[in-house]
Amino acid sequence: MKLSDEIINSLSLNLRNKIKTIQGENIEEIRLRINKPLIINGNQKDYFYNEKYNKLDRNMDKAYIVTKEDVDQTFQIICKYSIHSFMDDIKKGFVTLRGGHRVGIVGKAIVENGKVENIKHISSLNIRISKEVKSCSDKVMDHIIKGPTKINNTIIISPPQCGKTTLLRDIVRNLSNGTEKYNFKGVNVALIDERNEIAGSYLGIPQMDVGIRTDIIETCPKDVGIMMVLRSMSPNVIITDEIGTEKDIKALYTALNGGVGLITTVHGDSIEDIRNRKELNNLLDEELFKKVILLSAKRGPGTVEKIYDLQEKRWYFAN
Repeated sequence: MKLSDEIINSLSLNLRNKIKTIQGENIEEIRLRINKPLIINGNQKDYFYNEKYNKLDRNMDKAYIVTKEDVDQTFQIICKYSIHSFMDDIKKGFVTLRGGHRVGIVGKAIVENGKVENIKHISSLNIRISKEVKSCSDKVMDHIIKGPTKINNTIIISPPQCGKTTLLRDIVRNLSNGTEKYNFKGVNVALIDERNEIAGSYLGIPQMDVGIRTDIIETCPKDVGIMMVLRSMSPNVIITDEIGTEKDIKALYTALNGGVGLITTVHGDSIEDIRNRKELNNLLDEELFKKVILLSAKRGPGTVEKIYDLQEKRWYFAN
C-alpha cells in the first residue's frame, strides 16, 4: 500500500519525487525540519530517506537534508497557495488535508493580547497520516455498553502515540450506528473534535467514518463545544478527546447533570498519574465516570492493558 495521492501531492515537487514510491502501510508521520534530516516515522521508529539508494533506512549519516524551499513550497501547497484562506487553522497550529490527514505547523508565533494571530517563518511541518482501524474497539465495547441505549461513562488514559484517537473514533462509530453484537441501538452522538483528529473533517465533511447519528463541532474549545451541543443538539452521548482543564471538567459535570453519557480521553500512564495531577483528579470521580480504559503500545498502538471499574474498585482485562 503506497502513500495516498493526497499525501504525496501535498509535498514540494522535490520531496514528491523522492518519496512517491515509498510503501506507506505503516507510516504514521512525515516530518520536515529546515536543515535537518527528512524523517518518516512508522512502526514507532524513525526512518531516514537515503537519497543515494532511494529508500528508507535507519542510517542518519546518509539522510536527505530538508531545505527551506522544501518547507516553504509544501506549506504553500497545503494552503492551496492562499495562506490567508487558511489563517484560522494556521493560528491553531495545523491544517487538515482531504482524507483527514493533519499537518502540524510551527515557526515564529505572532502573539497579540495573549492569542496567536499568525505563524510566520515556518520552520517545521509534521504530516500525520490518518488511518481508520474499524472494529478495533470491539474489545472494549462490552465494558462501555450497559443497555440498548445506555453507556457507562468512560475515560481512556493513554500516553502519546498509543492509538487512543483511533480507538475513540471506532467507539464513536459503534455508538452512532449501533451494534447487533452488543444489542445496542444507535444513539445521537455529539463529537467535540477540537483538533479535528477524530473525524478529520475537510471543509465541514468528516473524512473518517464516525457513524450516521454523529454531529460534529470541530476546532472549538471543548468546554464551549459541550455547552453548545447540550443546548442545541439533544445528544445521548458526548465524546471528546484530551480533556485537561478545569473548564473542561466543569462542562462534563453539566452534561452529567443533564443525563448525557460521556466518553473522553486524557494523556497519562496510569490512574495514579491522573490522581497526582490536581487539575485532573476529579476525572476519577465515580459519579462522573464508571470505567477507565488504560492503553499502551506494548503490543503495538491500541494495546488495551486493562479496564478499571471505579464503582466496583476492581480491574478487568480486555477480551
